[in-house]
Amino acid sequence: MKGFEGYLARLGTTDPGVPSAEALSALQRAHLERVPYENIDIQLGRPPGIEPELSVRRFAAGQGGYCFHLNGGFAALLEALGYDVTRHVGGVHHDPEGRGANGNHLALTVRVDGEAWFVDAGLGDGPYEPLPLRAGTYRQGPFTYRMEPSVTEPGGWTFHNDPGSSFPVMEFAARPASMADFTDEHLRLSTAPDSPFLTTFAALRRDAKGLDLLRGRVLTRIDAAGRAERTLDTAGEWFAALADVFGRNLDGLGPGDRAALWERVTRAHEEWSAGRAAA
Repeated sequence: MKGFEGYLARLGTTDPGVPSAEALSALQRAHLERVPYENIDIQLGRPPGIEPELSVRRFAAGQGGYCFHLNGGFAALLEALGYDVTRHVGGVHHDPEGRGANGNHLALTVRVDGEAWFVDAGLGDGPYEPLPLRAGTYRQGPFTYRMEPSVTEPGGWTFHNDPGSSFPVMEFAARPASMADFTDEHLRLSTAPDSPFLTTFAALRRDAKGLDLLRGRVLTRIDAAGRAERTLDTAGEWFAALADVFGRNLDGLGPGDRAALWERVTRAHEEWSAGRAAA
């Protein structure tokens, strides 16, 4: 498929098949397993743009991104494969009672085989497979999710994440959106001094059995056995985890980038540790 060969290779397929619910699920699973949620370039002060063509090239080169990159690129791929995709303005909330599509998330819905699906490769610790766009509770591996119609966004939906996740709620509006609707928020999230993407390094990778999370220098595995975490004490361990656990290609990071990234992550980790000890 012209323009998407490298992306499909990253997902481990050269023949994704004709549009179907089964093929859509396989593509989302592959995306979450192989293309990490990560903010390396934002941490280095050079946030990548969110144009889907750029994201597609980044994925083919072994890089990842956050929701505007991940879902933006995934939507472009699905459309090229013949899927009926709609982009939506969404809002991730860290308050369980938080509601509204505030624009800090790009959500996707896809219609295939006569049914609508909530499709999201950009939440980090969200669903491993698409969820039916209808009210209900859904179990995937060790995690439980819930969908319900939004009471604040007419025609929109509320996604309730697993209780042990990094955020409890995401809402998205019914109206179709374009990538231009996220330009200003991307600028804020990737450059504002108080943005969590600048203050905290994060990489996440989902698979059928659980979730891998690297936040700062703490590497965590969450699965049916529970939560296991360890602190990565050296730069060698840290970069090895990025490559081996999260599949992030590091060839584009020279010695200066690596030193700057490790210093930034270590400084934030030490501040976090000091605050934790004082609490």
